[in-house]
Amino acid sequence: MRKRGEANIYPCFNPGHLFMMQDREQKLLKLFKTYGFISLADIKILDVGCGVGYWLADFIKWGARPENLTGLDLLPERLAQARQRCPAAVTLIAGSAAHLAFAANTFDLVVQSTMFTSVLDANTKKAIAAEMLRVLKVDGLILWYDFCFNNPRNPRVRGVTKREIYTLFPQCQITLHRITLAPPLSRLLAPYSFLLCHLLAKIPFFCTHYLGVIRKIQ
Repeated sequence: MRKRGEANIYPCFNPGHLFMMQDREQKLLKLFKTYGFISLADIKILDVGCGVGYWLADFIKWGARPENLTGLDLLPERLAQARQRCPAAVTLIAGSAAHLAFAANTFDLVVQSTMFTSVLDANTKKAIAAEMLRVLKVDGLILWYDFCFNNPRNPRVRGVTKREIYTLFPQCQITLHRITLAPPLSRLLAPYSFLLCHLLAKIPFFCTHYLGVIRKIQ
């Protein structure tokens, strides 16, 4: 597993990081609206590979109730940081996403964000995908956000292609969009022009992640 950066590596006042987060949030909320997730108040959400709890905190900001949120991660030190960031009502569990301790059809929304790129073993990826589908309700969604390219500076991170996503989730309805302007470009350009960043982010060639949803075929 790759090391995820500490919270202070990407301060919210860094223009490049701020642009990427705002751009992702706008596109994600639009995606929720498209699929009828306009209110998150009664939605049961599982974040696999939740890390230090950024997404869990975001879901609360977007209207989810803390008692409906569950985060799972392998590393206790990440969960300790997530506990500091999240209300006490959020459930945080140390464990493997390949062996989820939940009944089938438990969650309305299962989230994975930059977790699959840290899993290099093909069989483990298949097991995680199968478990995510198992605990997902029939009318629920898997929210996917992850790199589609390798990180040349980190061999422990391997991008997940569209073809691989379709292989991991066979017999599912899958919608994917390329988003997130390449971080080096964001860091270079955002201090001078958010407008230029927005224009480049509309061109898939310059984007490094897939944002999308995966649904069971009933």
